[in-house]
Amino acid sequence: MTTSIVDKEAKFLVKGGKPLHGTIRISGAKNAASKLIIASLLTDEPVRLENVPVSISEIKVTRKIIESLGAKFTKFTNKELVVQTKRIHDISFSASLGLINRIGVLTAGPLLLRSEEAKIPKPGGDQIGARPINFHLDALIKLGATIKEYKDFFLLKAKRLIGTEITLPFPSVGATENIIITASLAIGKTTIHNAAIEPEIMDLIMLLQKMGAIIDVRTNRKIVITGVEKLRGAEHRVIPDRLEAASFACAAIASQGDIKILDACHKDMITFLNTIRLIGAEYEVQNDGIRFYYKGELKPINIETEVHPGFMTDWQPPMTILLTQANGISTLHETVYENRLGYVNELNKMGANIELTKDCLGMPCRFTGTNYFHSAVIKGKTPLHNAEIIVPDIRAGFSYLVGAILAKGESLVHGIHYIDRGYENIDQKLRKLGVKIKRV
Repeated sequence: MTTSIVDKEAKFLVKGGKPLHGTIRISGAKNAASKLIIASLLTDEPVRLENVPVSISEIKVTRKIIESLGAKFTKFTNKELVVQTKRIHDISFSASLGLINRIGVLTAGPLLLRSEEAKIPKPGGDQIGARPINFHLDALIKLGATIKEYKDFFLLKAKRLIGTEITLPFPSVGATENIIITASLAIGKTTIHNAAIEPEIMDLIMLLQKMGAIIDVRTNRKIVITGVEKLRGAEHRVIPDRLEAASFACAAIASQGDIKILDACHKDMITFLNTIRLIGAEYEVQNDGIRFYYKGELKPINIETEVHPGFMTDWQPPMTILLTQANGISTLHETVYENRLGYVNELNKMGANIELTKDCLGMPCRFTGTNYFHSAVIKGKTPLHNAEIIVPDIRAGFSYLVGAILAKGESLVHGIHYIDRGYENIDQKLRKLGVKIKRV
């Protein structure tokens, strides 16, 4: 591994104006792979993962985090890794790694289970909202941990963890994953009410079952984990990245192109696919992937982000730039992250016509009556022009790339380390689709 995980000075120079055509293969889901790597800490036996986007910086950070704790990687290349943590050597990792992303909080459970103590740096992450970890900490307390908060870290201790009933105030993906990981080796039964049920969580459950866990997914967002005494090693293939698939689909349709996305998974994208048809574009599910294509004038639509199986919040930024190319007024209501729409100012610099509002443009949500601009009115069709823009987070970053692809002239995109966190070899894949893009 290189000593530098991210290059914050790197930029993309993009020459736009051409439709996307061709075929690409999406990577394994980084939002699944990173959690599977953390779950490997629960056993002292080897865990082998396939279809891992090993070149993504977030996966590299996750590797560094668990290596700090005692994990050894005997393979980390060519979309495959093998990792084993025979012993826990340390109860913490560098605070600088915690500031790069939020994955480190998920190490709390394995550390408590194997060392009775965990020191977790306070996390950073994308600039899309507060994203507090109180759901995680409250759950760990209910499972039997004691927690002391210091200026830069949390110190957790537990002689043993005992199953309990946990009701999440919101179906948080990260908190659900944390509870599942921790409860797998806790004493007795843990029931999560109002759990998140995203495909990435199901992938985590499938790995843990292979390792020997007992996890029951029931109706009404209820997940029941019966703790076992020991987990063993296992082999598992990471699911395809549905976020990456949707991002490329939006780019193809917005540019009036036609692409095939190998490994795109139909069952994980049902809500997104419905939206594609509603705006007047089209897709074709094939044996090895999904073809997306522009077939005529795009229609405006009203979208509301929700937890799975609704329209996911990470699909929202690339869909927003696609809706700038629809003929008419579209609305977007963000109900998951209060500050996720902060990226639209840069899109407006490129010629988009997007207005933000504090009102709920849809069903009332938990941000009703707050001071957050969490809804958008998107007026199209607007031609886009080149600009120099700065990326604030992963998914917004891809929407900026789509804007640059649509725009006439050359655009310079700063902050591409955010894009590299979520998209593996993005410039190589875009070049395969005919985009003139280079890293400078």
